[in-house]
Amino acid sequence: MNIFLGAIALLISFLLIGSILYLLFPRKYQSADSVANSYDNWTNDGILEFYWGEHIHLGHYGTPPRRKNFLKAKEDFVHEMVHWGKLDRLPPGSTVLDVGCGIGGSSRILARDYGFHVTGITISPQQVRRAQELTPPGVSAQFQVDDALALSFPDASFDVVWSIEAGPHMPDKAQFARELLRVLKPGGILVVADWNQRDDRRLPLNFWEKLVMRQLLDQWSHPAFSSIEGFSELLEATGLVDGTVTTADWTAETLPSWLDSIWQGVVRPAGIVRFGLIGLIKSLREVPTFLLMRLAFGAGLCRFGMFRAVRANVSASEALSVQTRDRLAGFSYGDAART
Repeated sequence: MNIFLGAIALLISFLLIGSILYLLFPRKYQSADSVANSYDNWTNDGILEFYWGEHIHLGHYGTPPRRKNFLKAKEDFVHEMVHWGKLDRLPPGSTVLDVGCGIGGSSRILARDYGFHVTGITISPQQVRRAQELTPPGVSAQFQVDDALALSFPDASFDVVWSIEAGPHMPDKAQFARELLRVLKPGGILVVADWNQRDDRRLPLNFWEKLVMRQLLDQWSHPAFSSIEGFSELLEATGLVDGTVTTADWTAETLPSWLDSIWQGVVRPAGIVRFGLIGLIKSLREVPTFLLMRLAFGAGLCRFGMFRAVRANVSASEALSVQTRDRLAGFSYGDAART
């Protein structure tokens, strides 16, 4: 009995100390460098790749969701996104920009299974290195370091712009929206999948929700989450969207990923042998964030948003001129109203 009580006390002490350290040493967003450094570290130690595979994003478990292999669900997500975005109607040889490509898992599927010519960009040099190592000869996927808020490509460079779960790292969501559409050819397709916050303009966050969101931001170098409604508005406000943005909520389809992420550490004990005590500590450090993510998405505080837009046949400079004119018109009207 004493041994049992001692074990319980030890476990409680361990959880208490771990919780304190978790809260005292977050990985807050500071700049683009803090995001790059985080991904460099996750890539170099190999733990994320070992447990999450080549696809560093959530899985798609079907509609309605069903039990599925964790890594298979991630591959399925790519195919579901291709189908939802109607990219499977495009001819082989179409050019795709994968914004926030990670270590290139999605880029390789797009190139291998659909015959696209894919360029993947990430802010992490180590992710580029690893993506290049994992890409076999003959697969038309190339990778480079680039900033999603200031892409190095000319206007109208790609037939498709694709992005999965990169938005929360962007401090300027409006600029992110502009850059995604700027490099898209007229008639080209933008397809984005992202973690989103509930639209707090309609239902403000309460005290506890604000605490949860603060941890979700601080622990994984996120400056802010946008809402599905808010980011759609930002895309349309660029003046570069033909018609309106199509959206969908894939929260239910992706929700099992969070607990599956934790379960990988249990069913794949080889990771403990491979990465040792330090690896175990690093892995356990992520568990509270996975649980908070599951809580937030399950309770409706967060939503998994899908976005599809077609690029209008207007130049980026023309759209910017219209935006400037409208802002000036609004400013003049406001001035007149106050006088």
